[in-house]
Amino acid sequence: MKMPGSRYSLRGRGIGRPALSLLLPVLAVSVGCSLDENPTSAITPDNFYQNEEEVLGGVTAAYAELRNTLWGYYNLSEITTDEMIVPTRGQDWFDNGRWIEIHEQNWSANSPAGLDDINGTWNNLFAGVAKSNVVLEALNNVTVANQDVYAAELRALRAFYYYMLMDMFGGVPIATDTEILARPRASRAELFAFIEQELLEVRETLPLSWPADLHGRFTRGAADAILASMYLNAEVFTGTVTTAGLQKGQARWQDAIDAADRVINSGAYALATDWDENFAPDNYLSPENILVVKHLNETGLGLNFVMRALHYNHISPTPWNGFSTLASTYFSFDPDDQRTEIFLVGPQVNLETGQPITDRSGAPLIIVPTINDIHQATESEGVRIVKWRLDPEHVAEHNNNDVAYFRLGEMYLIKAEALNELGNTAGAVDLVNTLRARVFSPPKPLSAGNFTQASFRDQMLLERLFELTAEARRRQDLVRHGKFTDTWEFKGPTEPFRILMPIPQPQLDTNPELQQNPGY
Repeated sequence: MKMPGSRYSLRGRGIGRPALSLLLPVLAVSVGCSLDENPTSAITPDNFYQNEEEVLGGVTAAYAELRNTLWGYYNLSEITTDEMIVPTRGQDWFDNGRWIEIHEQNWSANSPAGLDDINGTWNNLFAGVAKSNVVLEALNNVTVANQDVYAAELRALRAFYYYMLMDMFGGVPIATDTEILARPRASRAELFAFIEQELLEVRETLPLSWPADLHGRFTRGAADAILASMYLNAEVFTGTVTTAGLQKGQARWQDAIDAADRVINSGAYALATDWDENFAPDNYLSPENILVVKHLNETGLGLNFVMRALHYNHISPTPWNGFSTLASTYFSFDPDDQRTEIFLVGPQVNLETGQPITDRSGAPLIIVPTINDIHQATESEGVRIVKWRLDPEHVAEHNNNDVAYFRLGEMYLIKAEALNELGNTAGAVDLVNTLRARVFSPPKPLSAGNFTQASFRDQMLLERLFELTAEARRRQDLVRHGKFTDTWEFKGPTEPFRILMPIPQPQLDTNPELQQNPGY
């Protein structure tokens, strides 16, 4: 199964409903291989972007590519880990074996996953780079109101697409113009430095916040959140990957604390009183979400996460009954933790009517945590993740929920992990307890006296699991903690070079300047 095709648009929202629809220009972009950074179209920066409305349309097109990241980049961030799995269920979800290949980390440059999911992720992210570059170049030839802010948004957005490319592939070609040519790879450390410089240069131009009808556009807090994440992962992102694994780069723990603090102390964000508010259909109202991918409950514009996970009979139209979590992950949660409400397990009801439902044989549907055979799973095996709740006003599979790539809760976790690495374990525990306080009643705080720096490092990985399950962080966290190639359910140990994805074969075939990642 694949995500249905859809058109993409960025929408702002007022209170309770869409308030502004931004124009999308017709712009074809070449996203493959050596030309992935280079837009080609009859519409060019010289003949189209002549006024603010047209510039805004181009900015919208660059933002719109974020929705595609919730398929390729998101799936690779989750299904490669112990957090998510897509078992084959009869004739469903086999797809040439690529879903199991992703979970078992058996991909290659020209395997089913390599040619589909990994190549698609490369193309999608470079499409975002390309669309940003088109409008940035156009801004050199036109004068419009808010020009500096548009340029800052586009540079930050382009940096974010490069952040995801750096995370998945290591070093990639860096393009800041629309010239069509084969480009060599920058090193991962060079790409890190480029992204960092771009974000530091534009952050002061970006607004602290936008009006409600423009919610979702880049803010100063979003730039700082990306920087905080980069600094947290600096040893990985500035290191070198060989066939033997990672040779770490320089740690940037204090920089991670400083960037997280800029967000925490900005006054622009607050922890949601109800943790679940961050994922609800009206989560555009959440004070916690920093950088979001916008959705509307309209055809082609909605979030389909619930469709990927729900059983065929949970709602109408028929969901896809695919994505599950592993039993070990489910059982690692404290039953008293409110965050366990993201899981569906046990006897099931229709989520719209509340009436009991059956499986396709007519027996009561009871979801069980254990999957006996991922190659022949039953329709009721595997706990389902429904972190982003069903929108009561959904249109087919299209739900209103936004998806936050960064929210304030993670800034607390980033600061906590960095504090612990600098020897301040007590301060780290305090920050983690701030997050735990809102999901346990009565409270269950951690005691700093029970931890050493080393043992709290392991606890941090757990706390990030509890807080950030299904938020496209698990692969990155496991890599940083040196556990990504370890053994877990349905996966044996894998080669240490697999902390990077391969450069997909179609890209190597087209761009002779590219070099494959070690081990592939």
